[in-house]
Amino acid sequence: MAIFPSSTQIIPRAADVPRHIAIIMDGNGRWAKKRFLPRIAGHKRGVEVVRDMVKQCATIGVNYLTLFAFSSENWRRPADEVSFLMSLFMEALKQEVSKLHQNNIRLIMIGDHARFDASLRDQIAAAEDLTKDNSGLVLTIAANYGGRWDLLQAMNRMQQQHPERAGDFTEQDLAPYLSMHYAPEPDLFIRTGGEQRISNFLLWQLAYSELYFTDTLWPDFDETAFGRALQSYQQRERRFGRTSEQLAGG
Repeated sequence: MAIFPSSTQIIPRAADVPRHIAIIMDGNGRWAKKRFLPRIAGHKRGVEVVRDMVKQCATIGVNYLTLFAFSSENWRRPADEVSFLMSLFMEALKQEVSKLHQNNIRLIMIGDHARFDASLRDQIAAAEDLTKDNSGLVLTIAANYGGRWDLLQAMNRMQQQHPERAGDFTEQDLAPYLSMHYAPEPDLFIRTGGEQRISNFLLWQLAYSELYFTDTLWPDFDETAFGRALQSYQQRERRFGRTSEQLAGG
C-alpha cells in the first residue's frame, strides 16, 4: 500500500463522504448497566454494531474505517472483563473474517500484540493473510494500541535502521514506521458515549481530523446516529491552515 503524505505537508482533498473514519466505540458497559445486564452483554451488542457500521461505510463509499477496540490502558479493567474481551476477539475473528473476505474487505489489526495469547496472535495473522489482497474497504482494528506507543515504536525503529541520520529526520521519514502508514489521515473522528477525549488514539494521525462527540452509547449508534455524524462533518469548513476567503476563491 502507498504511504500517504501528512496534512501538515500537503492539503488533503475534502469531500462530502469522508475517505477515512476513525471511531472510539465507547459506552458498551454503560449500555448494559442501564438494562441491568452484565457488561459483557454490552460488548456483545457492540460487535453487532461494528458489523452494521462496516456495511454502512462500504455502502456510502468510505475507503478506510478504523475502530478502537482495546487500548493499551484497558488492561487496567477488571480481569474477568479483559478475559472476556480477549475471547470475544477470538470469536469475532472466527465468525466475521470469512464474511469480510466475501465482501472484498481487507482487515488489518494494529497495536502491540505481544501480550496476546499465541492462539489469538495466530488468528489475527490468519485473518490478515486471508484478506490481504482485497481491494474494498480497509477495516482497521486497534487492539492493545496506544498513540504514544505508536510514536515511540516508529521513532525507535526509524533510528535503528538509519542511525546515520539522527537529528535530521523529517515527517516523511517517520511515516513508513507508523502503524497506519497504509492509510490517509482520518477525515472524521467519532467518539460515542458522551466523553470528549481522544484517549491516546491516533495522536499523530488526528492532527487535522474533524472531531465529533455524541452522547449516544456505542450499542445504540445506529444508521440515524451515524447520519448525524456525517451531516455534522459535511457542515465543517476544512481549511487546513488557510482562510475562509482562500477557500471561497478556489
